[in-house]
Amino acid sequence: MSNYQIITESDLRIFTQSVFKAIGCSELDAILATDVLIEADLKGIDSHGVARLVGYVRLFENGRINTKPNIQVVRNKKSVFSIDGDAGLGLVVAPRVMEMVIEKTKEYGSSYAAVGNSNHFGIAAYHATKALEHDFIGFSMTNASPLVAPTYSKERMLGTNPICYAIPAGEELPFILDMATSAAANGKLEIAERENKPLPEGWVEMQNGQSTIDPKALKAGGYLLPLGSDKDHGSHKGYGLGALVDILSGVLSGANFGPWVPPFVSFLPVLPNLPGKGLGHFMGAIDVDGLMDIQDFKNKMDLWIQRFKSAERKNPNQSVIIHGEPEFTTKNQRQSSGIPIIENVAKDLISITEKYHLEHPFES
Repeated sequence: MSNYQIITESDLRIFTQSVFKAIGCSELDAILATDVLIEADLKGIDSHGVARLVGYVRLFENGRINTKPNIQVVRNKKSVFSIDGDAGLGLVVAPRVMEMVIEKTKEYGSSYAAVGNSNHFGIAAYHATKALEHDFIGFSMTNASPLVAPTYSKERMLGTNPICYAIPAGEELPFILDMATSAAANGKLEIAERENKPLPEGWVEMQNGQSTIDPKALKAGGYLLPLGSDKDHGSHKGYGLGALVDILSGVLSGANFGPWVPPFVSFLPVLPNLPGKGLGHFMGAIDVDGLMDIQDFKNKMDLWIQRFKSAERKNPNQSVIIHGEPEFTTKNQRQSSGIPIIENVAKDLISITEKYHLEHPFES
């Protein structure tokens, strides 16, 4: 087996659906959960694709994921509402709630939902971009396992707490900002560890507060840094963004928040005396047409994107980044050439098939 195996999108979908069905998901939920993971892999966000599948299975085996959730509205006031995800897969709960947000946005012009008692929901962009086909602006965010220390602290208090905004355009691709509020997503550390590569400076510190480039630092008791890394470089801003996501996703939804958010990894215990249920998400949509003629807005978004693309470059070989475009390019490439799966990820996935007696597309 080489460092990577190239698997077709179709084969990876069939395999991933079989795993979700094996742990009790319905056919429709298995297809939906698979779509979220495959979208991440297609876009090159390998840390949140099928590499996460083993983690979901372990959470299920530890009784922390309900694969047949009864997703319910627990509070509702016109365009805003709260959801209890019944400990379901966030990969299923979040997109279902986003569909509800979209329906309310059609009626009221905007809608916002707080989701509690859920689990890890994959890439935030999957949910936010659902609004684009309706010419809405969509956003989604979630709190996560506490791995990030606030500015001037060395205690893990926040998750990487990603946030995504998806904004439609006309001839240009939509603007899609999907980012962690920490210096790096935990998944990037996992990939670095699998590939035995050092981390960039400013991502992680050891438990004693010393900077490190060791990708195993978190397992040794270290912590991730907020976006900005230190106060002189704006870490208080990254910390503030992460805190905002935690409050909207956790406090407002009735989920857990801060250091009480249940860890994604099954080998770490869930803390006692939790203030809420599961972890939480916050998502919404805005009907652009309620604020501005939609075609006029799209034309101006095209102009905005084109002008930023044409900004003077520091290096002629480096294009100015427009958020969402690199992922779109990668998706086109991988849909035709296949999805690369790291050797260690393939081994982990094969171990699932042995336990559940499933077929797989990987080289053994």
